[in-house]
Amino acid sequence: MYWTEFLTIAIAHLFAVASPGPDFAVVTRQSVTGGTKAGLWTSFGVAVGILLHVGYCILGVALIVSQSPTLFNAMKYIAALYLFYLGAQSVRQSTRLQEESMKVSMEVSVDPGKAFLLGFLTNGLNPKATLFFLALFTVIIDANTPTQIQVVYGIYLALATFAWFAMLSKLLGRSSIRDRIMRSGVWFERAMGAILILLALQIAFNT
Repeated sequence: MYWTEFLTIAIAHLFAVASPGPDFAVVTRQSVTGGTKAGLWTSFGVAVGILLHVGYCILGVALIVSQSPTLFNAMKYIAALYLFYLGAQSVRQSTRLQEESMKVSMEVSVDPGKAFLLGFLTNGLNPKATLFFLALFTVIIDANTPTQIQVVYGIYLALATFAWFAMLSKLLGRSSIRDRIMRSGVWFERAMGAILILLALQIAFNT
């Protein structure tokens, strides 16, 4: 019984985590601008954010939030403002970049705490993630499934998420790929900023 349930969850999660979204955008930007280490710490933050969603779904908090327009909208707008801020920061930074400064930034030291927090907040505040995990824990996972099994599902989802974004970080963090992208560093920052701002607007007006 549980294997069928698990496989359904794994497939649903695979499609969700592989689709472009806020997590994908921030891990991509971190990996290119800060290297593999920055990408990995950001990915770790995203994975811990998954555990946050799993935790409140098991406790039933997600159902309360989804049924309260005030709480859900508050969460939605906080997430939108956070992504908009990240996007605006990226666009503003692009106006300061010159070829020399881009080369220096390739060697910039990574603050693991900041990278982790970025990933955690990006995932943890995402209302679409709330709805996705609420669907998993109310539609796919049977109400009679033991809490211990649900916790195992949650750990798998966090590990699978980290594995996916760690792979992305390793790929985009390669010097050859970073060098190629960073030659157009100003435009890369502007493009990532625009994507984050568009995601913020999508969350604010379409969720």
